[in-house]
Amino acid sequence: MLAAAEGRMFALDTQTFIQVGAQIINLAILAFFMVRFLYKPVRNALAKRAEKVQAMLDEAAGEMAEVAELKATYKRKIEEVQGERDEILSEARRLASETSIRLISEAKKEAEHIKERAAAGMELEWERAESDMRAAIIDISSIMAEKMVKLSMSKEAGDKLFDETISDLEGFKWKG
Repeated sequence: MLAAAEGRMFALDTQTFIQVGAQIINLAILAFFMVRFLYKPVRNALAKRAEKVQAMLDEAAGEMAEVAELKATYKRKIEEVQGERDEILSEARRLASETSIRLISEAKKEAEHIKERAAAGMELEWERAESDMRAAIIDISSIMAEKMVKLSMSKEAGDKLFDETISDLEGFKWKG
């Protein structure tokens, strides 16, 4: 490199001006080609991309409006369904109450019928048991009387005793 003259920081000679001029021309040519082949296509690509983004934003806004409308529709339908559900539950509770009252009434009536049949059955059983006991007592009495008569009495005295016993037992009333 050329040494700078004394008192100067760098040398400004023709060679430096030519180099600076050549660099300016190279820079201008580079800028021209960059504008021609890079700036315009990149700007066009960015414009197309901006249009796509705007179209997507417009589409999203339309879909958001549609979603908001669907949301409002679903909310209305849910409220209607909840109203219907409340009505159905109210009706079901009313029917259940009526049914339970009816079933309880029928059960009480059936319980009364069962009690009446049980009482009648008990009365019949009591009468049957009483009759069976009378028959058993009569059989036992006749067997005992027969054995006593054979052992200690004559046939005539035994028959008389047997007749008296039978007549006493026939007049006997059972306590119930």
